[in-house]
Amino acid sequence: MNHSSRFTALTDATKKSVKEITIERVKAKLEALDNFYLIDVRETHEFDQGSLPCAIHLSKGIIERDIEKLVPDCQAEIVLYCGGGSRSALAAENLQKMGYTNVSSMIGGYRGWVTANYH
Repeated sequence: MNHSSRFTALTDATKKSVKEITIERVKAKLEALDNFYLIDVRETHEFDQGSLPCAIHLSKGIIERDIEKLVPDCQAEIVLYCGGGSRSALAAENLQKMGYTNVSSMIGGYRGWVTANYH
């Protein structure tokens, strides 16, 4: 994906302040039935075209507004993903600012998941 240089600079800086998790680790967590929230922060039309198993849709545009209804426990494990890992990093940073302490952004996002041929 070709992003603007300013967006890339912003997300690169943001990724330094958030925890990232690999798609392989997320797959392993799903297979182990680990207890965590898997949240897709993409737009509705993207989510409707496909998503990770058990993912909850809460787009980046509303996640800060609605996260407390879905995840009232600020220590709960949350894994966010988007198309490639940039928007989820931005959303993770905001959740951290809101007091969530166990938030990760999935490296590679949905495109990485599909490229790895995961289902």
